[in-house]
Amino acid sequence: MAGKMSIARGVLQSGVHPPQRISTAVHSNPNRRIAFETFGVGDCVGVVGNILAFGEWAGHRRFIRVMPNTPSAIGEAATVMSLGGAETEEDGELISKLFGSVGKVWQADEKLFDGITGLSGSGPAYIFLAIEALVDGGVAAGLPRELALGLASQTVS
Repeated sequence: MAGKMSIARGVLQSGVHPPQRISTAVHSNPNRRIAFETFGVGDCVGVVGNILAFGEWAGHRRFIRVMPNTPSAIGEAATVMSLGGAETEEDGELISKLFGSVGKVWQADEKLFDGITGLSGSGPAYIFLAIEALVDGGVAAGLPRELALGLASQTVS
């Protein structure tokens, strides 16, 4: 949820879209729904099962696949987008601007998304584990945890 909220906040702060033009999927947890509503973002009526049904529901076939990662929560996301073919150059520019509000954006072929998901989507979790291990090592060497955390975090930034 933090990533979704940070993306919505980044878009709002960038001025690209007003809150009434942003929606998130329905949340079964009322606290999540309330959190989005606090800055004016509503929710959709549901999630569509596949892209073809989504196209029929949306009334068009212009889709851009986007893979942001969790550092969007601190404005340092790595986002990759893939244009499906029916999109316009303006569509791509809009998505770049939206996701650029919370980090960097690249464009790649759809066929690369499995690798992108493994590297960029899952990569931050492994980096967090490495930072935790560095902190634990620093504490074992006698450093205060706060100092070890600061040093380990700066080491990988």
